[in-house]
Amino acid sequence: MMDTESTLDEALRELVSAEDFLEYFGVPYEAKVVQVNRLHILQRFHDYLNRYAKDMPPDAAGRIAIYRKWLGLAYEDFTRSDALTEKVFAVFQNAPMAEGGMSSFVSLDKVFR
Repeated sequence: MMDTESTLDEALRELVSAEDFLEYFGVPYEAKVVQVNRLHILQRFHDYLNRYAKDMPPDAAGRIAIYRKWLGLAYEDFTRSDALTEKVFAVFQNAPMAEGGMSSFVSLDKVFR
């Protein structure tokens, strides 16, 4: 019998692209959506997991179901919207400046977090 837990952990270490993640977790996708938004999809997936899936189930099947759910939602976000609207990355999040206007400045300490 195969150890599903170590198989999942091994797979997660080897998945490198948005397409790899979508295929592994069985999330249907259109290549043209992923080609334009791959980093945004993966970042949104990461954000969803951090925000909503802090207590992962101990079993691989439960973890796979959660990964599939949040990856699917992250992908769908970019089928209905675009990167500028979704503002996944800090560079897209404009902040008001004290002297007026807006800035999308991102300090290096935030870049390397």
